[in-house]
Amino acid sequence: MRIVIVGAGMVGRSIARELLTNGHQVLLIDKDPSAIRVTSVPDAEWLLADACEIVSLSEARLADCDVVVAASGDDKANLVVSLLAKTEYGVPRTVARVNTPANEWMFDEAWGVDVAVSTPRLMTALVEEAVSIGELVRIFTFQQGQAMMVELTLPGDSPLAGTAISDITWPSDTVLTCIIRGERPIPPSRDDALEAGDELLFITVPENEEELQQLLNPHVAGRAG
Repeated sequence: MRIVIVGAGMVGRSIARELLTNGHQVLLIDKDPSAIRVTSVPDAEWLLADACEIVSLSEARLADCDVVVAASGDDKANLVVSLLAKTEYGVPRTVARVNTPANEWMFDEAWGVDVAVSTPRLMTALVEEAVSIGELVRIFTFQQGQAMMVELTLPGDSPLAGTAISDITWPSDTVLTCIIRGERPIPPSRDDALEAGDELLFITVPENEEELQQLLNPHVAGRAG
């Protein structure tokens, strides 16, 4: 894939390195000359430009890219870039960094954002995931359609411990996507049985969180992470 990253700070460069390692083409854009550190990510393309301007995005050939990552430290710039990427260039996927949690409500499809990444929220979720057993923890929210990823570590007294997946009826709009058992991911199949201590990853919608919590561990009231 060809991926354009707006913001060549520490976050943007780190993302670029990972994507390049995975075989993608990456272009980094930043308007600050001091951020253009070509030797730090030598395999990436670089562009010194203001990504909030149409002429800059045209120079970056956004119409030919698969994903735009708005990773700057400025929420306003990330919103503008996402909106322009969607409305002017029809970019299939936009990912935007949220720097200030109070601004998170704006990062939705109205501003062209497919996925909003809030570092404080992710860190909170990871802390809760590390210490919570039997409680649903919201890991990630996809703004498009309001789907989200949630996690629950199955306690030993769960009514579903030992139950085959084929015998479980999940709430509507809920998909079990992965079982992590003994630190290894397992793709769920109908013949698998859930075990105490399994980390279960689901894609679901907010209105089904409580029902899913009650199904997996009715001893604990559901809550969002």
